Amino acid sequence: MGAVNRAAVEAVLRQYTDPYLNQDPVSAGCVRAIDINGEQVSVTLELGYAAGLFKNGFAQMLQLGIEGLEGVARAKVQINCVIAAHKAQAQVPGMANVKNIVAVASGKGGVGKSTTAANLALALAREGARVGMLDADIYGPSQGVMFGIAEGTRPLVKDQKWFVPLKAHGVEVMSMAFLTDDNTPMVWRGPMVSGALLQLITQTAWDDLDYLVIDMPPGTGDIQLTLAQKVPVAGSVIVTTPQDLALLDARKGVEMFRKVNIPVLGVVENMAVHICSNCGHAEHLFGEGGGEKLAAQYGVELLASLPLSMLIREQADSGTPTAIAEPESQIAMVYQELARHVGARIVLQEAAAPAMPNITVSDD
Repeated sequence: MGAVNRAAVEAVLRQYTDPYLNQDPVSAGCVRAIDINGEQVSVTLELGYAAGLFKNGFAQMLQLGIEGLEGVARAKVQINCVIAAHKAQAQVPGMANVKNIVAVASGKGGVGKSTTAANLALALAREGARVGMLDADIYGPSQGVMFGIAEGTRPLVKDQKWFVPLKAHGVEVMSMAFLTDDNTPMVWRGPMVSGALLQLITQTAWDDLDYLVIDMPPGTGDIQLTLAQKVPVAGSVIVTTPQDLALLDARKGVEMFRKVNIPVLGVVENMAVHICSNCGHAEHLFGEGGGEKLAAQYGVELLASLPLSMLIREQADSGTPTAIAEPESQIAMVYQELARHVGARIVLQEAAAPAMPNITVSDD
């Protein structure tokens, strides 16, 4: 029986593809250590995105592959998730205590953007990340309701300067709704709204977050431009329905983020299909394949496709969105996939960014 070596172990690892990075662990640069002690092999991998519910199964698969090598009696594979701060727009300084900001946006209202943002934040937290949720929909804040925070709850103020975010379901939450009366409309002009958003982001005492999810207001106006110019956003997620009108507005959202140099991580398609609760008949009420076409048109990924489901609405309204209300359900699993894809896309976006050329000065 021949002795195993590092090259043989790497050859096995190259046979398995991380479904979120779309590369094998060796090519993706995830290998941190390969220790060989006789017939015992120990491998340590590091993923740059939150994958707490995925990593153990992946590790077991790799372990079985390595144990199939001649000369290996026992293998151990450990996978750690280490989330780093990734590149945002040039000339925008990073934020203390927040590593990555993800903007969830839509071209128009009523497409399920806020529900998607809430479930994305909760799914990231279930994967082991430290997560915050900022409700930037100043005119129609809804995250307080979705996270089950009682009306009238106010954040504490620290050192007469910082808002202390509220905590719900393991996520730090901040919203303009916590500072105003729920029954009073926000009759503000654009500059006031932009100023309020910046104050919410920069004067909230976030506690060392891996991801801050921002629930954006619909459209492409002042708030979106303020965010692009003043806040270091690692990437955006565009939410749409298959309906032609929604897709038309979603395209504007994609174009806006591209113009301000914020990567579009992908598209989420809501209300893709309705399944009759009585007979099981599937019907595409808002059209079919719209999200896929939009993603293909702009060369981005269709991150998730979700059904038109009464359950999603009921659970969000009750303050326990689907990702935590029924964590083992099929819909919750779609949100977990969405969370892993978003985290992985942020890693891949930075890896794909062109390197700046080296400038050398000679005396010639």
